[in-house]
Amino acid sequence: MTGFVRVADAADVPAGEVKVVRAGGRSLCLAHCADGSWGAIDNVCTHDGGTLGEGDLEDCLVECPRHGARFDAKTGAVRALPAVFPVNAYPVRVVDGIVEIDVSVASRDLEIG
Repeated sequence: MTGFVRVADAADVPAGEVKVVRAGGRSLCLAHCADGSWGAIDNVCTHDGGTLGEGDLEDCLVECPRHGARFDAKTGAVRALPAVFPVNAYPVRVVDGIVEIDVSVASRDLEIG
């Protein structure tokens, strides 16, 4: 699968909230950061498999509801233990009120080359 895929209406995800969405056969955590920006990361915590889309969002950091690991919603980087491995992050855009994610390019894919 290549290119951006529609995953949600922007109005359905208020600023400061996360939502579980599916794109390209993947479960993703879509984050609408308080500053109005957007991020999308894999929906599984690398520490213990928690569902990130059920966690809280603060300052564009998604907190795993299981043990409190935090991930940057835009880059997938770990920002708080106990996780030590990042999650994949994906490009997000909003076009005419529709949120789209490109799952053909993951952040870790970009770091390898």
